[in-house]
Amino acid sequence: MTKLVGKTSLSNMNPKQTEMGTEPVGKLLLRLALPAISAQIVNTLYNIVDRIYIGHIPETGAMALTGVGVTFPLILLISAFSSLIGMGGAPLAAIKMGEGKLDSAEELLSQSAGSLMLLSVVLTGLFLTFQKPLLLAFGASSDTLGYATEYLTIYLAGTFFVQLCLGLNPFISTQGFAKTSMMTVLIGAALNIGLDPLFIFTFGMGVKGAALATVISQTVAAAWVVSFLRGSRTRLKLRLSKLRPSRKVMLPVLALGISPFVMQSTESLVGVILNATLQRTGGDLAVGSMTIVNSVMLFIVMPLQGLGQGGQPIISYNFGAGNSARVKQAFKLLLISCFSFSSVMCVSALLFPRVFISLFSKDPVLIEPTVRAMRIFLAGMFMMGVQFACQQSFIALGQAKISLFLALLRKIVLLIPLVLILSRTKLGMTGVFLAEPIADILAAGTTAVLFFSKFDKILAAGPMSNTPR
Repeated sequence: MTKLVGKTSLSNMNPKQTEMGTEPVGKLLLRLALPAISAQIVNTLYNIVDRIYIGHIPETGAMALTGVGVTFPLILLISAFSSLIGMGGAPLAAIKMGEGKLDSAEELLSQSAGSLMLLSVVLTGLFLTFQKPLLLAFGASSDTLGYATEYLTIYLAGTFFVQLCLGLNPFISTQGFAKTSMMTVLIGAALNIGLDPLFIFTFGMGVKGAALATVISQTVAAAWVVSFLRGSRTRLKLRLSKLRPSRKVMLPVLALGISPFVMQSTESLVGVILNATLQRTGGDLAVGSMTIVNSVMLFIVMPLQGLGQGGQPIISYNFGAGNSARVKQAFKLLLISCFSFSSVMCVSALLFPRVFISLFSKDPVLIEPTVRAMRIFLAGMFMMGVQFACQQSFIALGQAKISLFLALLRKIVLLIPLVLILSRTKLGMTGVFLAEPIADILAAGTTAVLFFSKFDKILAAGPMSNTPR
């Protein structure tokens, strides 16, 4: 986080700095959050559009959807490795740019690209070799394994481009080219949405067509990223002569990138345990229901992340400037906005579950158990607004480790044990779905108590003590 210590004359600030410190907080939050929310919604579509189309394949849609849902934890894990490099390298490159060390920043970019290439080869080989036992362990059955294998085999063939696209895009946004970075997501999502029905239905390729559309979309998006970083507009050039990774450059990247990697990889772990437990307690229909419910959950969570991203720079800047009153005002608006959105979406999903489910399937055999599952699973979603507002504000105030702990609290400390315990009671499959709202409410309550007990102390200590802890 940028630290601005002491009093700074408004005349010495650039226009962006002045706006952060003087523009009405509500207007500023709206202006900063809307692009972030838009990007998150588009990214959500990117992740679930395959499932929407696959679920409507005549006759086999329900089983195909379940099979593709089983692959999602592996796909999450692949993207987690891209975050390990991209989210670790991009901030370090920005620091080097701020120090005027452009050569060092370009070395970070280039070696990160080389590391992503090597990583993609390793991941492709490992997952192709062990995909069947992994998929079976992750909740696939004899009826859904074929669909899962068809989808994952083609997706893995594009791992190289997925890693470059997701791992290098942060190096664009860290230079200040936010719109260019957002275009990476828009290009891939728009192409995927257009190609999916063509390959799935027109060409009759089914699940294979969905995977091929995704790979082509990621390839085009990766080409966009690489062409920009090799072009004339970028401040940092991707140098082919500097691709070879070195321990000196990459160890700090890995050290910084481990936090977002853990955050995403634990999502993968949660997905594996949910699918495997549901397969044991409820079979393919239960796994299919979870695929749909998780997709609806993404529609709620992603805009919350966008709101948090919009509020972070306001809180961070004014904390650095010592304007505690403005920090409190920004947090209050962020909390109200997040809680209101999560509450409205939670109530909508509970009252009108069939509206959301119909996006993914028209099969009554799948719809009925999914309605019940959604009403249980999303019952605590209203508290996610509190969780996100407080957790994102901890990050904005430099409390990255506390934020990571709180994320792990919900998923690792609470959710996974609850799933394993409740599934072995008389509740069985219902216990798996019930674990989510219990974890959501307990985690959000803990986060709120911890935040409000520390908030004034953090503000009183000021930015001089604002080291990640």
